[in-house]
Amino acid sequence: MRFRVRKRVWITAMVIALGGVLVWLDPRGPQETEIDSEARAQEPGHVLENAEITLFGETGTIQQSLVTPRLVHTPQTAMTDVLSPRATLFDSEQREWLATANTGTLNTETQALTLAGSARLLAPEEGWQLDSELLNYDGTTRHAWSDTHVVLQQPPQRMEASRMDVWLDDSQVRLTNNVRGVHPPATRSP
Repeated sequence: MRFRVRKRVWITAMVIALGGVLVWLDPRGPQETEIDSEARAQEPGHVLENAEITLFGETGTIQQSLVTPRLVHTPQTAMTDVLSPRATLFDSEQREWLATANTGTLNTETQALTLAGSARLLAPEEGWQLDSELLNYDGTTRHAWSDTHVVLQQPPQRMEASRMDVWLDDSQVRLTNNVRGVHPPATRSP
């Protein structure tokens, strides 16, 4: 009988020791891990549907306004990704310029806007439009540019180039590299 009790105590001690070792080795147990700050910087802080964002300049005037069906803002990087953006850009005289694209990214700290996929910039007062696949805009200097193929149209005129710069305050457009255009002669009516 003494042998049986000793055997049971020994087996019980072995089961408890083995259980302790298994708990200590179990990878699903509590573990201390550091938070990856770089991964956290990619987490969105806000996701808004049917949103409008307005950015103001130092004097309190509206610099740009953006309407989108979906806005995802990441506060750690001050970046806002937008889907099908419709932007209204304002020059120093508060004239409106319209910009659209398939997608866009807005840096709310620097007011830098990047429009991608069928990007278009319209100057309603001048009656011209500019089309490109990628359009960059600096809201503080009110300068738009594209380093991709661009088409500038003011019917019946049409021009193409490899690069474009637009300064909204001066209503100035500069096309560079491989510039080609169609300028029909003016027709006179009797």
